[in-house]
Amino acid sequence: MSPFGGFLMPIQYRGILEEHHAVRSAAGMFDLSHMGQFVARGEGVAEWLDGLTVNAVATMKPGQARYNIFTNERGGALDDVIIYRLEGRWLIVVNAANSDKMWRWLCERVPAGVTLENRTPASALIAIQGPRALELLAPLTEADLAHLKYYHATEGTVAGVRAEIARTGYTGEDGFELFVTAADAERLWETLAREGQRVGLLPAGLGARDVLRLEAGMPLYGHELEEYITPLQAGLDAFVKLDKPQFVGKDALVAQRAGARYERIVGFVMDGRAPARAGYAVWRAGERVGEVRSGSPAPALGGKNIGTALVSADAAAPGTQFEIDIRGQRQRATVVPLPFYKRAR
Repeated sequence: MSPFGGFLMPIQYRGILEEHHAVRSAAGMFDLSHMGQFVARGEGVAEWLDGLTVNAVATMKPGQARYNIFTNERGGALDDVIIYRLEGRWLIVVNAANSDKMWRWLCERVPAGVTLENRTPASALIAIQGPRALELLAPLTEADLAHLKYYHATEGTVAGVRAEIARTGYTGEDGFELFVTAADAERLWETLAREGQRVGLLPAGLGARDVLRLEAGMPLYGHELEEYITPLQAGLDAFVKLDKPQFVGKDALVAQRAGARYERIVGFVMDGRAPARAGYAVWRAGERVGEVRSGSPAPALGGKNIGTALVSADAAAPGTQFEIDIRGQRQRATVVPLPFYKRAR
């Protein structure tokens, strides 16, 4: 256990490698109840959120979920979130470390006709991730999970517990996230742990989760995204809709894209066995060109050491070689396209 985002969180239950393998080959279960959950209601929610985020919100239909990023006036990321459009309400799920900041920021900007509720203390979130997630959950719910599309959500009961059920995730695998009340969470967790024995389910902690998301090329706030790192720098261009009429930070992002030569987040693979860690300096041709943002061995890649770095534009192209200063010794690494890992479809 370790402090994380104001909570005491499990780093591992039985071991990071064992939990990682369970998610990649069967199923893993994550307690994500630390994530912030805000509910917005009112006729103007879609337009309001559309003006605060880089991705489109106004075009979302009921039952859809969409990855999005709140940005500041400089285009930097305040937080990356998932927004769900449910029946009569919108659910905004924010990072635990940013929960208080985002609650204050949204409350300061909420317009007339829109109500905002922070349901985090009364709520829990359990994620089931892995190729056998559907096999585990389908017999436990009346919801038609087999036909629930990726990044969509529905409502129903799971093992007798009322839940909002989303087909999203943060591991690169298929899976579901179950939003329930805090009062029901322990009972649901224990039922899923018991039922999960038939598919090889293991509880998984933050250690495995970080390795899984890095392999899948998914950003972690505080690493690949910060208030001084924009979505364009993070390689999240596909989520930045510059054709929207206006949103906070749009002018800065338009100017950044027009300039073209800006620091970027890249993926890299170490040539040797030494692992790179966040904060290590990146060098090329005798010049410091950036720093490592995340690093870990990648079990899905045969144990190769992988990572991300924020580097200058001339060091960002795939195939570029640079050196990483690891405890005073420079070790060679090669830039590769993200993600490192893609599941078989």
